[in-house]
Amino acid sequence: MRTRKGQNLVKVPVSPMDTPAQVFRFGPYESRPRSRELYKHGLRLKVRPQPLQVLNLLLNRAGDVVSREVLREELWSAETFVDFEHSLNTAVKEIRATLGDSPLSPRYIETLPRLGYRFIAPVEVINGASDLAPSPHPITSNPNGNPASIAAAIPADIPASEISGERARQNQNRHPYLWLAVALAAAGVTLAISASLWLRKTEYFWRNPIADARFQTVTDFEGVEEAAAVSRDGHLVAFLSDRDGPMDVWVTQVGSGEFHNLTHGSAPEIANPLLRNLRFSPDGSLITFWGRKRNGSNSGNISVWAVPTLGGQPRPYLEGVSELDWSHDGSRIVYHTPGPGDPMFVSDGGGLSDRPPIFTAPAGLHAHFQLWSPDSKFIYFVQGSLPDKLDVWRISPSGGSPQRITSHAGLVAYPILLDRRTLVYLASDRDGSGPWLYSMDVERRIPHRLTSGPDRYTSVAASADGRRLVVTLARPKRTLWRLQIADTPTEVAAPSRVALTTTTGFSPRLGPNYLLYVSATGASESIWKVANGTGTELWSGQGAQVLGGPAISSDGRYVAFSVRQHGKALLYVMQSDGTNARTVADSLDLQGDPAWAPDGQSITSAANDHGVPHLFRVRLDGHAPALFVQEYSVDPAWAPDGRFVVYSGPDVGTTFSVKAVAADASAHALPSLTLTRGARHMAFLAGGRALVLLRGEIQHKNLWLIDLETGTERQLTNLTPDFDIHGFDISPDGREVVLEREQDLADMVLLDLPRP
Repeated sequence: MRTRKGQNLVKVPVSPMDTPAQVFRFGPYESRPRSRELYKHGLRLKVRPQPLQVLNLLLNRAGDVVSREVLREELWSAETFVDFEHSLNTAVKEIRATLGDSPLSPRYIETLPRLGYRFIAPVEVINGASDLAPSPHPITSNPNGNPASIAAAIPADIPASEISGERARQNQNRHPYLWLAVALAAAGVTLAISASLWLRKTEYFWRNPIADARFQTVTDFEGVEEAAAVSRDGHLVAFLSDRDGPMDVWVTQVGSGEFHNLTHGSAPEIANPLLRNLRFSPDGSLITFWGRKRNGSNSGNISVWAVPTLGGQPRPYLEGVSELDWSHDGSRIVYHTPGPGDPMFVSDGGGLSDRPPIFTAPAGLHAHFQLWSPDSKFIYFVQGSLPDKLDVWRISPSGGSPQRITSHAGLVAYPILLDRRTLVYLASDRDGSGPWLYSMDVERRIPHRLTSGPDRYTSVAASADGRRLVVTLARPKRTLWRLQIADTPTEVAAPSRVALTTTTGFSPRLGPNYLLYVSATGASESIWKVANGTGTELWSGQGAQVLGGPAISSDGRYVAFSVRQHGKALLYVMQSDGTNARTVADSLDLQGDPAWAPDGQSITSAANDHGVPHLFRVRLDGHAPALFVQEYSVDPAWAPDGRFVVYSGPDVGTTFSVKAVAADASAHALPSLTLTRGARHMAFLAGGRALVLLRGEIQHKNLWLIDLETGTERQLTNLTPDFDIHGFDISPDGREVVLEREQDLADMVLLDLPRP
């Protein structure tokens, strides 16, 4: 039979050929291609055959892009014709609806425009019927009193005459209740098998690897300690600390109570929280660390340095390398460079590889925290968009397609392996809280949070046998400070702390005669206003995380802000007194700071689109959000006259570029601006000629003023080394600035795990 729609004739889907007994497990779902069934938590879902066929093909090629042409060739025959494009789009839409997936923020099926689709969640493939829990069939009786489920189990290749003859003989010779006993026994066996498989699938017997660990505090300094590392034998612990002023590499022997500063301020910039800073060499004689030459502005200034554990002069170890790890036998290293995509190499010796990289992350993404598995079969690493759209992946040392291991899409860092299958790592929750300690079996891939208290962790390391861990237990402190700006940084007065009625304050914004900021209490964040010395809460939401900072309209009457709440990103507008709050966008995966257009009729914000942030325009009159900037773009700031908007580009190594477009999205020229990772917020002064931004090291920056017409620069502040700015805002006249100071107070804690 043939049908037509216009003149476009394409194939109608046909059922794929039966395959061996095979099951795909992902998240709470289980797909059984042979029986054409999809289950969630063991319950069968109602799905049409066509969408299920598309899903199974994507599952069979998980991690790979499956083109629309391949889908048509594999699943649509030449006998009957329909509108293929419409049928495929409908099938994918039904799959997403069934899985609770979103095309804008996919967890399972990613759309690649003009290419096809890709299944992105971890998939466990099980071959063989022995691994499958049987489909739930009710045990009913047929007219002869025999359970129907027993009859259904008779092989199809036995002739019916033999079955009926044998059944008659059995009925004559056996006790009349024997069949009932057999049925009950079969049901019991089925139930036991199902329960066993369910327990295995849900990891009922999983145990917290640190449940019985013995905790011991290693450091109790005033100030910052971070980036824990432990030698392979577990006897030495290294970390970064500013105990003597500048950030230095320190080492201690476990239990000695003695601490040794190995670098004494002679090392380059060494603090980078987005990668594993410190490593012990296999023999424990060296400590390697990430280093960037002071005031370095490009990736050529980055190298791995080394300092002897017993003391000596720090020196470059691998030039142009950001991070490394040795295989367990010490014969190979894996490292990545700071170029776009963090190209990853494997070397058979102690030097650089002369072969091509085994992996380079897609444009705009990063690949950090490389780690050899104990058997050297895999290299684990963290991949994603910085700073908080990341997950753990693994790849063969020879290259190929990486496998996604976790599905947090959050701030994920510091993966370690206690053994071949037990992965421990740091991850934030979807509400932005944390990061916490997590663990999973890399074959089952079910994440388990290891701690239940409010403690936050910023690093974790393990000895070679996985029996000793060192963690950084953080006590972050965020406060707000005011500062008057003079004509030269040497004349600037010392900052004074802003008195707040809340315990924390961050993401400050200055309005006419008032200050806005964000505060956190437990897992919820709220927006506060300080005017005439009085603090007032303007907005709060249970479990809400404020994305970026609030944006104040040019007349100071309205406030826009983005939040993530209950798994959804929302853009709000309210009056500056906190009244009339309303949602103006709920369909975008928002990211970073929003910004008011100077005419007050729209808001510009970044939103993730297939993993890459782009600027969108959100009008206040109810029109749908519209794409504004095609390339990677976040954290916009409009010139006061509305002629153009500046924004941040992607991180490359430790830097990112500042770009601009005109109001009609055409290119707008700017002086060349490359800034260091750590703070992307920018603010215009009145008139729009000057831009104020943060410049300096990753963890210590000062405010600078850039004249956008001449390109001349002027330093506005000269803060002490221990004053780390995480955010700021400046008054339109450029005379007053409010600073967000972040102090990562922390301690090193040792965990001794019991022997199994």
